[in-house]
Amino acid sequence: MGDKEQVKPLAPASQRIQIEEEDDHDQAFPMEIKKYNHNNYIKCCGCFTAIILIKAMIILVLVFTVFRVKDPMIKMNYIEIEGLDVVIRANFRPVTNVTLSADISVKNSNVASFKFSNATTTLFYGGIIIGEAKTPPGRARARRTLRMNVTICVMVDQMLDVPRLGSDLRVGVLPMSSYTKISGKVKILNVIKKNVVVRMNCTMTVDMQRQSIQDQDCKHHVSL
Repeated sequence: MGDKEQVKPLAPASQRIQIEEEDDHDQAFPMEIKKYNHNNYIKCCGCFTAIILIKAMIILVLVFTVFRVKDPMIKMNYIEIEGLDVVIRANFRPVTNVTLSADISVKNSNVASFKFSNATTTLFYGGIIIGEAKTPPGRARARRTLRMNVTICVMVDQMLDVPRLGSDLRVGVLPMSSYTKISGKVKILNVIKKNVVVRMNCTMTVDMQRQSIQDQDCKHHVSL
């Protein structure tokens, strides 16, 4: 008689249901982890993007407000003239030097210093250059005003070439004009760099009797 096949009894129905539930739970658990990680990734990306946008907005606000490059201003405070009386008594013969001393201030309203190269001041009479002076390089500190003394040696022989000199001497006044140019750079946090050129044109009247400057009018122009 042949060997009887052994039949393995089936597990109870309740045990099979429990095993199936455990398998379903094991399959669902990795899906929950993936979903949780995906949500965290989205949140991290959102936070990172929000931080970048906030920083960009702050930088833009600073660039257009605090860090905006403002116009440096130059002003002619006063002018003194020396030696003109001696030249007048000598009928404008160049027996001595005529000097014109000007006090010029550079006002810097920026949050960074304004560094400039040689500044040039030119003096005109009757449309002819009668004097020129250069000041050394300098720096106007942030939100400060720098004062400079400029001394111009007047070329008397050039004044003799002006046709209106005789009539001006009879009236006792010499109408003159000056031109000052300062070229420099404003650098903010080594990021914002601007080349700045400040120009100032002044008209004035020299009272020969009082040796003083009258009716001074100055206008400045800034190029960024």
